[in-house]
Amino acid sequence: MASNGSEVKHQNGKDNFRHQEVGHKSLLQSDALYQYILETSVYPKEPKCMKELREITAKHPWNLMTTSADEGQFLNMLVKLINAKNTMEIGILAMDINRDNYEIGLPVIEKAGVAHKIEFKEGPALPVLDQMLQDEKNHGTYDFIFVDADKDNYLNYHKRLIELIKVGGLIGYDNTLWNGSVVAPPDAPLRKYVRYYKDFVLELNKALAVDSRIEICQLPVGDGITLCRRTT
Repeated sequence: MASNGSEVKHQNGKDNFRHQEVGHKSLLQSDALYQYILETSVYPKEPKCMKELREITAKHPWNLMTTSADEGQFLNMLVKLINAKNTMEIGILAMDINRDNYEIGLPVIEKAGVAHKIEFKEGPALPVLDQMLQDEKNHGTYDFIFVDADKDNYLNYHKRLIELIKVGGLIGYDNTLWNGSVVAPPDAPLRKYVRYYKDFVLELNKALAVDSRIEICQLPVGDGITLCRRTT
């Protein structure tokens, strides 16, 4: 998953737009307020496996999976849904360009007893999605898709995911307010990675707003999450 915060560089000195996550998400500019959210809405009912996962990733230099309340709640709901006794058979397809990111949380996933429910694919997502779309049986079969990936491909993902999600299903896009830069003037002082991806995020938001196949709700939490419900 993507992270937020200060830029890092390759050893050869070239810019690398991956960056470290700070203690709170970019739109929530108070560590104390972030801690309050955790204490009031996360800690009281947080499953043991989620607590362990959060603590592991909080110590990671890039916080690759989830230390945020919003993403943590999404994962929390998925774990509960998978473990529910009276639901239909459920599975999760997870993708990441680096399997190491997945394996950070794998021991916790195994402890939670849901590892057998998860299929992990390593590598760029677009070729995998294109391959899936070649099989008509995959069209309109997914209930929920969450995207926290390379922002310059968000619109490319949407063009494919809209075919995979079922009518009534939800697609969630993370970081759609992009550090608040979506309303920043052209001359605003922005970090390099923020400025680089800003136009791609704006492009996605405009496309979602006029897509007649979906209803959207942009949640002003974390760095902005847009939920898209497919209607046709």
